[in-house]
Amino acid sequence: MIRDFTKINTFLTIVRMRSFSLASQKLGISQPAVTQQIKLVEEYLEQEVFVRKRNGTKLTKAGKAFLNICEKIEKTVLKAEREVVNVINKKTIFDFGTSYVAGNYILPNYLNAIKDAIKNDVNIEVSTSAVAIEKLRDKDIDIALVDVLIDTKDIINKKWMNDEILIFSNQKLPSKLDANNILSYKWVCRDKNSNTRQIFKEALEQSDLPDCEHFNIINESSSPTSIINTVLKSNKNETPTVSIVSKYALEDYVKNGLLFTSAIKTKIQRKFYISYLKERAGDPFIQLVADYLLNKK
Repeated sequence: MIRDFTKINTFLTIVRMRSFSLASQKLGISQPAVTQQIKLVEEYLEQEVFVRKRNGTKLTKAGKAFLNICEKIEKTVLKAEREVVNVINKKTIFDFGTSYVAGNYILPNYLNAIKDAIKNDVNIEVSTSAVAIEKLRDKDIDIALVDVLIDTKDIINKKWMNDEILIFSNQKLPSKLDANNILSYKWVCRDKNSNTRQIFKEALEQSDLPDCEHFNIINESSSPTSIINTVLKSNKNETPTVSIVSKYALEDYVKNGLLFTSAIKTKIQRKFYISYLKERAGDPFIQLVADYLLNKK
């Protein structure tokens, strides 16, 4: 019975109207039907909940205890109804899944404008491109911002921003590095399975430079934040400690003179993509966000 909110609503209406007949009118059902519902409540509780008087109804001790429970149930149901309405009206949180750079250094610049455009709150889940795509397929997020092109039948990938991977240190470096420079430095490398490391390897090959396997590697990491902090804290009086990260992650550090960048003959470039499920291609919510971001290339 406790799961049947109809009887609970009838009970609450009688309490507030103080009358079976007035409750009947308000609920739009017959008075015998109202009486029958309360009878079922009392049979369930094995106690009376109302005492009828000439001037209305009065709750029994059991009725007062039951009223307290019913009001809590009512609040929970009303809250749930509001949440359902929010889903229907698209007033749920819009979820992004992103790679580290897109989520930490690019998307935050547009969050407030996106919130205003879609009139919704926005959440960012930062991980790797692979994890973001997995969450997209599981429908845990609405849009993925990734730096690896996923060419699949179920996902639409739209080219978004161009990125450049830069070599950097907390010491000034030559504007263009040669093999001698590269081999003499201490390196904080991206982990071997990193897409960024693969892009770097290809650029080194095109520039006729030795690849990462020949570097003086002191550490490997998948986190741009960890890499930047390691380089920042390295000893400036020793051989330069260097690494590679996105230009977007380095902007503020370079501007403030804390880090210095360099390059090799071949630019180390990649793209970011806006990815979403093909089945949601007609979703105006998705299109509004995607179009906004595409205009911010």
